Amino acid sequence: MEVGVVGLPNVGKSTLFNALTSAGALAANYPFATIEPNVGVVSVPDERLAILNKHIPTEKIISASLKVVDIAGLVKGASTGEGLGNKFLSHIREVDAILHVVRCFESGDILHVDGSVDPNRDIDTIDTELMLADLETLEKSVDKSRRLARSGDKVAIETVAMMDRLIDALKRGQPIRRLGPFKPEEALMIKSMGVITAKRVLYVANVDENDLDGKSPHVQMVRQRAAAEGGAVVCVCASLEAELAELSPQDRAEMLSGMGLKEPALSSVAREAYRSLGLQSYFTAGPKEIRAWTIPIGATAPQAAGVIHSDFEKGFIRAEIYCVEDLVEFKNENAIRAAGRLRSEGKTYVFREGDVAHFLFNS
Repeated sequence: MEVGVVGLPNVGKSTLFNALTSAGALAANYPFATIEPNVGVVSVPDERLAILNKHIPTEKIISASLKVVDIAGLVKGASTGEGLGNKFLSHIREVDAILHVVRCFESGDILHVDGSVDPNRDIDTIDTELMLADLETLEKSVDKSRRLARSGDKVAIETVAMMDRLIDALKRGQPIRRLGPFKPEEALMIKSMGVITAKRVLYVANVDENDLDGKSPHVQMVRQRAAAEGGAVVCVCASLEAELAELSPQDRAEMLSGMGLKEPALSSVAREAYRSLGLQSYFTAGPKEIRAWTIPIGATAPQAAGVIHSDFEKGFIRAEIYCVEDLVEFKNENAIRAAGRLRSEGKTYVFREGDVAHFLFNS
């Protein structure tokens, strides 16, 4: 699964990307420092892995992860090709969700592409360009669907009705994500249309290091926008996070402690991005490996087994499951079993966040 980092030029996107992935992407104080998208993999911090390891010694621990794509800054007119806009828009179409970085700090040293800091205006600029791109995409394809609909094609009739609904919303200046929630079959239909503003958005408010809690009016604007569409906001000082990312674990812990923080803000970004994609984790734990596996919310036991290996899904018999809290209480798996807390679940079981599983399958 991929998330794309978007925003206007000079809002801190590449600095944030560098801190998230330690990938060393070019971060510069001029527009379009990023042209080809930089790609990195981000671990999703999860304290439950350490809890499992406390009771189950293991050779290695593997976190869940996300692929993050740093997409070049969009500008006004991107939908008609300004600033290499069409190329950048094609990169956004390929990701599963969007991290929209919004500048929420004042600085005379870092230029703003529009000359001043105004989160509402900046979000409007990005949304407008993405909506115009979606409108063009839908208007190009709706005529073909109308011709099929006139022949009585049931799928085409449903597709046209949905396209008309989306086109109407876009013309009213409403991103498609604000029309939700959609039924699963509607979401699949919309996804097949290649529209951008249907994607989930996590807003990242890039704040000054004196406003880490995000109390400034700039951040309040972003929170109001996010609330209107059921989205979330994470406050990050990208420059501070980049500095933390370069420190040793011990120095990082000392710096965080001195600032009264438990963890880097980027940990919250990774976790919220994970949730924005509709994902959750389950665990496998043994002497060779403790691992967090990524599954969609609502995945059944065979589907969860399938992320380990397709043979596990095909030959699925049952899953033996307990939760991390059981391990904390009973200290080991044998004691969990003896207490009757190890559950045997079949093919219809829907996995819960944080399940610990052993799979039985026919090879």
